[in-house]
Amino acid sequence: MITKESGQYLLEIAKEAILTYLDEGRKIGIPEDCPEELKEKLGVFVTLNKNEMLRGCIGYPEPVETAIQATINVAISAAFEDPRFNPLIKEEYDDITLEVTVLTKPEILEVDDPQEYLDKIEIGKDGLIIQKGFSRGLLLPQVATENNMNVEEFLEHTCMKAGISSDSWLDASCDVYTFQGQIFK
Repeated sequence: MITKESGQYLLEIAKEAILTYLDEGRKIGIPEDCPEELKEKLGVFVTLNKNEMLRGCIGYPEPVETAIQATINVAISAAFEDPRFNPLIKEEYDDITLEVTVLTKPEILEVDDPQEYLDKIEIGKDGLIIQKGFSRGLLLPQVATENNMNVEEFLEHTCMKAGISSDSWLDASCDVYTFQGQIFK
């Protein structure tokens, strides 16, 4: 994972990316003082909260871009392109709190019986991706903790996020992946 200093750097870059986009309508470039470890490809999510309620959350679960570029892109997307919310406006900016979550590479959980997921998934540590056919849903590790979910509820909610029935995790054609995340606030 990355250092605390690099995580704080990503948080500041996410704030700068959103503010610059609000003020000037443009995407910032990668700063020259970017720590070397942030030039590695990592999965990244940016979450916006307003009055302790979700206001936007977008990310890359897979390491498709460098951590720095991914943070800039998903910060802007979370603020202006999350289809669940209207685009952020200037008057809201001071009421927004940000989280940057840096992810490990998702790994498929191999089980003989889907009930084994209940023992293999650790609440507060693991995030989930559930995929069935073309449907795919992801919940960050902190979602289960923040909503007091047990493992079964976490699996069910991830299925619902994928747009499939909540008990789909019991289906052998359903793939369950775990990943971990470092959260910076």
